[in-house]
Amino acid sequence: MRTAAHTTVTRSGVAKTGAAVLTAVVLGAGAVACSSSDSDTPREVTVVGNGQVQGAPDILNADIGVEVIAPDVSGALSEANERVQAMIDAVVADGVAREDVRTTQVSLQPEYASPGVGGGSRSVSGYQATNTVRITIRELGKASQILDDALRAGGDAARLSNVAFAIEDDSQLLSDARERAFNDAKARAQQYADLAGESLGDVITINETASGTQPPTPSSRLDADATSVPLEPGTQTVSFDVTVTWGLG
Repeated sequence: MRTAAHTTVTRSGVAKTGAAVLTAVVLGAGAVACSSSDSDTPREVTVVGNGQVQGAPDILNADIGVEVIAPDVSGALSEANERVQAMIDAVVADGVAREDVRTTQVSLQPEYASPGVGGGSRSVSGYQATNTVRITIRELGKASQILDDALRAGGDAARLSNVAFAIEDDSQLLSDARERAFNDAKARAQQYADLAGESLGDVITINETASGTQPPTPSSRLDADATSVPLEPGTQTVSFDVTVTWGLG
């Protein structure tokens, strides 16, 4: 999912910020129709255009790993390492490239026993070891089977989270959405100029906001008893909002 990006382009000496809602300011006609011809009030129109395009995801990212509790540190780490390695071996055997597997979390935390009826301090009863790797699946038709095999290899300690489809290279979608947003803004500005009896002049400022929307994702936590991981890639929408100010002449 992409983070919001802000870009401002200006042809005047004063930068303007974009608005989150549609605004239209028409000066010189209507609102200031009685102003003298030598007024310094700028005549301009500001609008927000929106552009959206959809694309089919071509990869799936998922975090797989294990969570193990054992009486001692070495036992917890050893079992966690063994089980997560089995999960890695399973996904690699199913066709996931080694370079598409990377460790994202390794942790070890003490587990405490609850104080008895008489109170007192808590004592360490064991240790919890967690080991998680992120995998990228490029053969979406095999994604469900790959996750199934990974979970079974991890046994009851297996964990699955952050399953999400994505478009690996969305540069063309972004370009198309940006063009649609600008064209939408220009059409709106032209309509306001026509309504005000003005002609549309040069662009003064451009401010854009890009955002991507993600489709619903599968269950975030499954265990080895799951017989199937249902996956539906659907489509992803890339959206741009652009705020543009034109001069009026």
